Amino acid sequence: MPSISVLTLVKGRKNALLQFIRGLINSEIPPAELVIVHMNESAYAEDFPVTSFPIRCVELRSEETLPLAKARNYAFSLAQHDHCVLVDVDCIVSPSLLGMYADAFEKEDSVLYAGKVRYLTQANTEKPDVLEHLESYSQADPIRSRFDQFPYELFWSLNFGCSRKVFHTIGGFDESFTGYGAEDTDFSFTARHRGIELITLPVTAYHQYHPSYSPPLNHLESIVSNARQFYQKWKLWPMEGWLAAFQKRGYITWSEDQISVEKLPSITEIQETLKS
Repeated sequence: MPSISVLTLVKGRKNALLQFIRGLINSEIPPAELVIVHMNESAYAEDFPVTSFPIRCVELRSEETLPLAKARNYAFSLAQHDHCVLVDVDCIVSPSLLGMYADAFEKEDSVLYAGKVRYLTQANTEKPDVLEHLESYSQADPIRSRFDQFPYELFWSLNFGCSRKVFHTIGGFDESFTGYGAEDTDFSFTARHRGIELITLPVTAYHQYHPSYSPPLNHLESIVSNARQFYQKWKLWPMEGWLAAFQKRGYITWSEDQISVEKLPSITEIQETLKS
């Protein structure tokens, strides 16, 4: 059975990271290693639970506030095994997740694998027995749960796996996408362009609650910048729902082939979009 390097990124999510590690401890098949990339923060390991697998914490310093593309590429470059699974730090893996990825890699490792995500409410995230009741405490994704196989447009990096060879064939994440938004879709579009098949596996990660915004006005500038970058590459607009919401509120002007920021949201306006 293939050995798997589990990769994750973190910034300001210590409690979520501790639960992430506890979830890996409960895995039916342990990872060969866990690589944690700390984005613009000091690495720490003093409160980590004891594990049967090695954990490597590394720091990535960048002028970007949230260097997601760079951090994912850095994590893959550090992996010591040929098969990698990247899971968002806000997630808790199901006990069967790594075993199912390993089975899939053993059968075919020249494809890009996507996993599924279910969501925990704030109350359920904080329950002491959440690790024992991940499925019953969580809710399905409202969009992706409709698909047995995700189209490339719905690929995300919360839960995916591939060999390092596939990752290098794709070229990694395009680091011209800075901050939040569209770098996931660009990665999958590049995979399709380079002949890499996308296969969705019934492997589930459970997303822990954290405050988020709808639409994400807190990321407006990076979303607009990345949308422009995506359009230049693919002649399609990503994140159309968010862009439409920004335009409706008067923050941007968006046409068939152009987009411009008209004003930035205030702190109060951002807080008003906080999801309950």
